Amino acid sequence: MSIELQILGAADEVTGSCHLLTVGEYKVLLDCGLIQGSRKDEARNSAPFPFDPAAIDAVILSHAHIDHSGRLPLLVKQGFNGPIYTHKATTDLCKIMLRDSAFLQEKDARWENRKRERKGLKLVEPLYTLEDVEAVFELFQPLSYNERLEILPLVALRLQDAGHILGSAIVELWLHSGKQDRKLVFSGDLGRSGMPVLEDPAIIKQADMVLLESTYGDRLHRDWEATRQELADLFQEMTRRQGNILIPAFAVGRTQEILYLFAKYYDEWGLSRWHIFLDSPMAIEATDVYARNCELFDDESSQLWRENRVTPMLPNLRFTRTPEESMSINQIHSGAIIIAGSGMCNGGRIRHHLKHNAWRRDCHILISGFQARGTLGRTLVDGAKHIRLWGETIRVAAQVHTIGGLSAHADQAGLSHWYSQFENRPPVVLVHGEQEAKTTLAEHLRNTLSAPVRMPTYTETLSLTADDQAHKDAFK
Repeated sequence: MSIELQILGAADEVTGSCHLLTVGEYKVLLDCGLIQGSRKDEARNSAPFPFDPAAIDAVILSHAHIDHSGRLPLLVKQGFNGPIYTHKATTDLCKIMLRDSAFLQEKDARWENRKRERKGLKLVEPLYTLEDVEAVFELFQPLSYNERLEILPLVALRLQDAGHILGSAIVELWLHSGKQDRKLVFSGDLGRSGMPVLEDPAIIKQADMVLLESTYGDRLHRDWEATRQELADLFQEMTRRQGNILIPAFAVGRTQEILYLFAKYYDEWGLSRWHIFLDSPMAIEATDVYARNCELFDDESSQLWRENRVTPMLPNLRFTRTPEESMSINQIHSGAIIIAGSGMCNGGRIRHHLKHNAWRRDCHILISGFQARGTLGRTLVDGAKHIRLWGETIRVAAQVHTIGGLSAHADQAGLSHWYSQFENRPPVVLVHGEQEAKTTLAEHLRNTLSAPVRMPTYTETLSLTADDQAHKDAFK
């Protein structure tokens, strides 16, 4: 009886995580994420799945980010009706993120159809609707960390804390195939050790194969103390310039971390001089979920959050939920810190704030997370002098700052250290990274740890049941 792993997403890119595990007659899907980036990239989300959704026995979801969860409504719409195993906090966050995704899909379809109607063209359907999303929620099977469960006759599962966002999980799978039992470990998205708010990623010792993300496999993040000082210096500089500060932030994870840091360093960073806006209904809802699950934080963050929550520690923080409240911010020309989605600037309210601020020399744009190829955020990071918004060319005169030390992903050193804790150096399969990042990490793991590494292509299938030496030879 064979055990095989097929790579069906995030092979040479960071988004669209999706991997098919076959154990004898059973099929398990690891993640089912949206592809994000350029219009051409995102158009691939409409392509048929390279498998029959109705034939999938179970889904295991590593965390709520849309590039890992965002195609679940499509999967269910096309016939999947099995359990979706994930951490209980992830179920709460997915209810926010998938509903928002459906709203955007429906909005985009309406916008496109207005243009098509005027041209007499065939109308388009949204990728999925809110009704499709609600069907997903009925299938969630929430778990706690460290809870081992037999989810199929040949498959046992345990989730461990990945330290990336609330509820993010490292997936341990024990697989039975006749006389050959195998253990697969899927990193999901790994967080960083020593960062505020969440616990460090759990260390795993045993595996026969490791499926490892490689988002930042080609770089090292600035350490936390240096990042704290960098932010203190930046806020001091920006106070002198007296413009606005735009912070594109992912609604789940990055936003809550920023709010926590603003509260903790409120006096040191001189934040009382600013009006702080959280301009994202989804981020506001996600912040409530974080508050309800602060037992998952590290000790210091949990204590601070329990004692004060966020709002009392930030008396000048304002939640702007309605479009009218958001638009009113654009009347402020100085002294506003605006945290808004989307994190890669490909949608959401941040684009309106960029339209009103990016051309102003006294303004600043703080990039605090990964920017995928083809996104507006990546264009800004790469130094574009002009950007296009709603058909209008906007000059970029604001200063763009990339704060790599706030990343929620482990860097090359963190990924290498996490893998190094496995005994006997199991074969490692690199996914969820652009080509340069994967190649650099592969060379590092081979040179420093003598690790057998594979960088699979899209649809490539890997066997977990070959004999040990042949198995490792295939990874050289």
